[in-house]
Amino acid sequence: MDTKPVSFAGYVRLLRTNRNFRLLWSAQIVSELGDWIYAVAIYTLLLEFTGKAQSIALAFVMQVLPQFFMAPTAGVLNDRISRRKLMIFADWMRAGIVLCMILVRSPSYVPLLYVLLFVETMMWALFEPGRSAIIPNIVPESEVITANTLSSTTWSFSFAIGFSVGGVLAAAFGRETVFVLNAVSFIASAILISRMRFSEPHAANLPPLKWKDLLGFSPIQEGIAYVWKNSHLRSTILVKAGLGLMGANWVIIPIFGQRVFSIHPSGFSPREGVMLSMSLLMGCRGIGAILGPIVSGYWAGNNQWRMRTGILYGFVAAGAGYVMLGLAPTLPLACAAVVFAHAGGSTLWVFSSTLLQLQTEDRFRGRVFSAEFAFSVVTMSLSSYSAGLLVDRSVPVEYVAIGVGMAVMIPALLWARVLRNPPRSAFPR
Repeated sequence: MDTKPVSFAGYVRLLRTNRNFRLLWSAQIVSELGDWIYAVAIYTLLLEFTGKAQSIALAFVMQVLPQFFMAPTAGVLNDRISRRKLMIFADWMRAGIVLCMILVRSPSYVPLLYVLLFVETMMWALFEPGRSAIIPNIVPESEVITANTLSSTTWSFSFAIGFSVGGVLAAAFGRETVFVLNAVSFIASAILISRMRFSEPHAANLPPLKWKDLLGFSPIQEGIAYVWKNSHLRSTILVKAGLGLMGANWVIIPIFGQRVFSIHPSGFSPREGVMLSMSLLMGCRGIGAILGPIVSGYWAGNNQWRMRTGILYGFVAAGAGYVMLGLAPTLPLACAAVVFAHAGGSTLWVFSSTLLQLQTEDRFRGRVFSAEFAFSVVTMSLSSYSAGLLVDRSVPVEYVAIGVGMAVMIPALLWARVLRNPPRSAFPR
């Protein structure tokens, strides 16, 4: 592959000429903005009702770990039926689930919030593998990196805007308003995806799906055998599991905002000031995630060898960034460290997704991406919950951040070994 950079003109051309991707991208914008706007409301609600960092960690576990248990079923469904229809179903279900969060009005209803987060994540586990799997069906191979970079940048932009605005909206209009906005965003996403028209060859000429297909082990075994026979596919599918060690950021950053770098602007109560400081740090996380794919995509272009090398750089930047966060003496330096760390994290996310899409046959993509997300959520869950336990046991959050940064260097070393034996197709021509 050549090293032609992914340019701004390439993004514009893709959106202008590809209606299906434009609709998918628009659906991504509205649903992700809703997600990040309401995240601040959830985290501040839990801190207010429980006063424990562990409550945020548990909430994050409920937002990711169900994906592990749903992965086998989600993978089979995404490889046997229409991925577009499955995504629409998941969006409508999530709209109803989020709307029910309005009922959580006192500490006694916190368990209900955890249940709703768990069920919502099960729907996400159906949706996201399908979204990743259909990109090669709606864009040409030469534009897959462009599509993934734009999708990642959009996720990051939505994250930065959503978290930045979410604290303000929750403080000004109340959490209930934020929950309603998120529910509406899922409805809008479902409508946009319903307007997409593209072929889905993976489901063509297949017999009707039966319960035994979901409960049996044969489709899962077939997927495992497919991945296992390709060593480079095996290593790439585990990249996001390494990135999952940064899952502690969902606990660390809110705690930094509450306890270390809390701001107190005039006209706002201490509780509202915590919302604003959390929003600022989380917004910087989003800014870093925006910059990473833009810069690295321009450098790598369509060159798979550079993508593989970029994954190593991403791990190193992510680890170093969290060490710097733990040592940061001021809020501006902490913000800079967060930007740097998540620029690296988003880079390896985009490159690993692109490599998997290019290396995997269409009929296996649902299972491959479901497995990839399953591996990553295990490390995310362990990392985030461990961080919550450590903070609640009086370990300074700065030390926890440094520990996370050092842990991320482990997959960096493992990936460096992978680079010593790259696939022949990864070399530049």
